[in-house]
Amino acid sequence: MNEKNTGRDCGCNADIPAEDTAEMKKAPDSKPEEKESGCCCGKGGGEAEEPKKECSKKEEKKLKEENEKLNSSLSELNDKYTRMLAEYDNFRKRAAKERDGIYGDACADILKEVLTVRDSLELATKYADESELSKGVSMTLAKFDAVLKKLGVEEFGKPGEKFDPNLHNAVLHTEDESLGENEIAEVMLKGYKKGDRIIRYAMVRVAN
Repeated sequence: MNEKNTGRDCGCNADIPAEDTAEMKKAPDSKPEEKESGCCCGKGGGEAEEPKKECSKKEEKKLKEENEKLNSSLSELNDKYTRMLAEYDNFRKRAAKERDGIYGDACADILKEVLTVRDSLELATKYADESELSKGVSMTLAKFDAVLKKLGVEEFGKPGEKFDPNLHNAVLHTEDESLGENEIAEVMLKGYKKGDRIIRYAMVRVAN
């Protein structure tokens, strides 16, 4: 039987016959291929993987930190954008309210002056005769009232209503047993309103 050579120190060639070992020594180029990580048995391969794992962990940690910074910046920008939208919405509502207020005040001022013309027409119909002129005045007054109604102007203040300080202006007070307490006995000047806005308070005489 062939004697076995002891091989290398690591014991990889312990089982290789002596003849084969001699040939390997004579022809070093023909020896079995060894793995880059170590000897032919594969020992020592794990040592090369350690630096790669450490680099991978460092890169992963760095990417994680950058991701956290980006998320923080995104959250901050989102908060600023949300606040900006809220401020713009409040500004838009405030501007619309101010615009409506200015428009309402302007309409009230104009209507207040126009109503004096209506008062004159109504007074003329009370003392007019049956002439064609008085009929023309009545027709003009009716058309005037139709225009006011179209504009959303409402008339209030009639005898028999309860006195309301939010609508009526009491200029006279009278005692009358036939009337109830704080009942309007006479309307001296009609009141008008447009929506919730009072254009002119009704001037009334209140009983009891």
